[in-house]
Amino acid sequence: MTPDLDTWLDLASALAIGLLIGAERGWSAREILDTRLSAGIRTFGLVGLLGGLGTLLAGHFGPLAWLGLLLAVAVLVTTAYLIDQKHDDDPGLTSEMALLLTFLLGSLALAHSRLLAGGCAVVVALLLSLKEPMHSALKRLTAAELSGALKLLFISLVLLPALPDQGYGPWQVFNPYATWWMVVLIAGLGFAAYVAMRLVGTRHGLLLTALLGGMVSSTAMTLTLARLHSQRELHSLLAAGLLATSALMFPRVLLEVAAINPRLLAELLWPLGAAALVYAGGALYWWRRAATGEQKANAEPPLKNPFELGPALRFAVLLAVILLLVEVGRRELGAVGVYLVAILSGLTDVDAITLSLSRSALHELDAQVAVRGIALAVISNSLIKGVLIAIVGGPRLALLTVPVMAGGLGLGLALLLL
Repeated sequence: MTPDLDTWLDLASALAIGLLIGAERGWSAREILDTRLSAGIRTFGLVGLLGGLGTLLAGHFGPLAWLGLLLAVAVLVTTAYLIDQKHDDDPGLTSEMALLLTFLLGSLALAHSRLLAGGCAVVVALLLSLKEPMHSALKRLTAAELSGALKLLFISLVLLPALPDQGYGPWQVFNPYATWWMVVLIAGLGFAAYVAMRLVGTRHGLLLTALLGGMVSSTAMTLTLARLHSQRELHSLLAAGLLATSALMFPRVLLEVAAINPRLLAELLWPLGAAALVYAGGALYWWRRAATGEQKANAEPPLKNPFELGPALRFAVLLAVILLLVEVGRRELGAVGVYLVAILSGLTDVDAITLSLSRSALHELDAQVAVRGIALAVISNSLIKGVLIAIVGGPRLALLTVPVMAGGLGLGLALLLL
């Protein structure tokens, strides 16, 4: 039977897959003598083509033909590995595994999955090329960071799918799956901030530290920066950092609302966006006003641990309590009860009440009440930050920052009430 055009294209793809992976392997081993290379670009290309031909043979002679070729390639790979051991005590298995993958991807290209096989080949070649960066990153990885990553994966990929997605308790307000999904969202944002901090470092200035720390908790970052007020020559930089970290609260709230209840986003976008712009403008102003001779503070990084299960569990408890209080307030006091809960919750944490109201608005809570409650929580949280700056950072630092914060909140409130 004469092969059609698709078959020829599939065979060409199988060959190209082998050549791509072989090119990376050949470049990585470019300093090794050709006589010591067990497999170069030509060998990889032939193995990819062999995988494609194996699939064609399986169509004529059955799957045992393909399996026989796979076993033959495996035997050759094993023999090459044993020979390499004579020249190197630890030759590794990377190239050998790449050869087997090349055969499989070549076979996949002839199984009407040409694009999938090509995409996988690109991923394999990219992964192989990242040897040095990946090994370097592993050497810098601490036990706490590895543990944090595994904990984050556990709560998101193992624990979250196992939780029931239904209501429990009074008025069925407690949904284990929804509550824990919010925990995963907050923990993920925190872990992303830690990774960014780890890669860039804090030595690039207070503003960068404030931005990265504010991704997790702008209130905690406010307290951290305010404690540096004794260094008067840094007050302009501190003011820029305080306004920048507070400005991040607004897009973070918008992101949480968009993730839980996008219907609320339209009414919150302009008020919170305008407030964020005023804060950011103030941060930029004080950043430019900072004297060129100012030195950067050697403050401790605000993020000590990438992930701690204890705080995540406390957040889950806080979130569940706020959900219950919001429902009780709505039933007993109506909208006024929700607003009181929002104000009190915003004094300590704006994320929990934002997520709670956004979720409640999906069911019985009125959307307008949820929007105003979130706005009140944001205002309450911003006011407590101003108090922290005044008490911890002193009147001079407060004079640089609080007027900007008041202007941003005033503009946002005016847009909300229009």
